[in-house]
Amino acid sequence: MINAIQIRKGMVIKVEGKIYKVLEATHVTPGKGQALMQTKLRNLKDQTLLDYRFRSKDKVERAFLETVEMEYLYKSGDEYVFMNLENYEQIKLASEIIGDGTNYLVPNVVFLVERHEEKPVGIEPPLTIDIKVVKTEPFLKGATQSASSKPAVLETGITINVPQFIKEGEIVRIDTRQGKYLERVKSKTGSA
Repeated sequence: MINAIQIRKGMVIKVEGKIYKVLEATHVTPGKGQALMQTKLRNLKDQTLLDYRFRSKDKVERAFLETVEMEYLYKSGDEYVFMNLENYEQIKLASEIIGDGTNYLVPNVVFLVERHEEKPVGIEPPLTIDIKVVKTEPFLKGATQSASSKPAVLETGITINVPQFIKEGEIVRIDTRQGKYLERVKSKTGSA
């Protein structure tokens, strides 16, 4: 059991006997009364969304999921195909299960697929991932210090801020927890 104020995005918790993944968690301290933890939860069984408010003194049971290392292979229609690294079994996951993880789906990268009662319920991307820049503005000569970063569209479709020296076609390393640029990758020898 954890205190409600310890709830964080990505956790899996039990509420009223059902298992939910925390999509958003915000600590709210009103002027009067006690602090609250406002959450947005996704039911792992039927994928429904629930807005739930916990009092700061509430205790919450944390649920633990089985994780399996799986390599992302390709997109097939509206589903994403992953391969189990132990038995080479392939599974298809819908984007609702993957959530924000779709921003980091680069072929041949290993993800942790979370399962509850043998059923996939989510994915955990690696902490860093190398992704190709497909669109960005050219370097602005004489740019001021305040313009030290610029937006760049990555091969997965997400847009992040990168330093001015990054060009289209280069590979950048991204922190998947914050969706932020870490460094330029010299050569593509494999994903981190």
